[in-house]
Amino acid sequence: MKKVLSLLLTLILGIKVYAGEITVYAAADLTYAFDEILKVYKQKYPQDTVKTIFGSSGKGYTQVLNGAPYDVFFSADMSYVEKLKQQGLTASDIKPYAIGRIVLWTRKDSGIDVSKGINVVLDPKVKKIAIANWEHAPYGVAAKQCLEHYKLFDKVKDKLVLGENISQTAQFVETGAADIGFLALSIAKSDKLQKQGIYYLLPANCHNEIKQGYAILKHATKDKETFETAKRFYEFIQTNEARKIFIKYGFVLPGED
Repeated sequence: MKKVLSLLLTLILGIKVYAGEITVYAAADLTYAFDEILKVYKQKYPQDTVKTIFGSSGKGYTQVLNGAPYDVFFSADMSYVEKLKQQGLTASDIKPYAIGRIVLWTRKDSGIDVSKGINVVLDPKVKKIAIANWEHAPYGVAAKQCLEHYKLFDKVKDKLVLGENISQTAQFVETGAADIGFLALSIAKSDKLQKQGIYYLLPANCHNEIKQGYAILKHATKDKETFETAKRFYEFIQTNEARKIFIKYGFVLPGED
């Protein structure tokens, strides 16, 4: 009887150990970097399941406010995470994970020379310019700020095609629905886009710093295993393994040049 009870206890504990599952909402600029980060994480913690949903930071913020069952939130704008903390919806400290950069990107077969810099938006060949919706997408805010910095926004506003997030913005240029686009460097540095196109890195001083942050959300505290899994992933993002991947995709790490 003792052996049977011992076996049952082992099985129950085993189920608990391998039941770690979390849902992460992440800014769309993390799409490609997260592919690699999750592979490395899975090798280290094979018992954990990390589901990811990508979208604009503003949309994710609104969804969390409305009760979306997310356990960890990565925002391309720190202020969204800070607002969630102010409203009592976080269960950890807010940590910065990266600073983003924006580029002008076009297909290699477009005939448009983006190496000319931002003034290429005035090129007669440029009929449509993809940009993330600045109402809720931090990269859209930064792109708009750059256009305004160079006094170009009013000259090209009728050419702008708004994407819901930076991934959809990239799709517009990839498919030819737009001639050029303002994209996250982390998207432009993906294998897929490097094969298809070329980019010009915009000066960091033409827009406000795209400081990005994350936190564990209150939803993760619904049970112990979910919270423990969320903490493991939260802490993994600060490791050298994860940081190297962020650097690979063009992110600047907080506190480093």
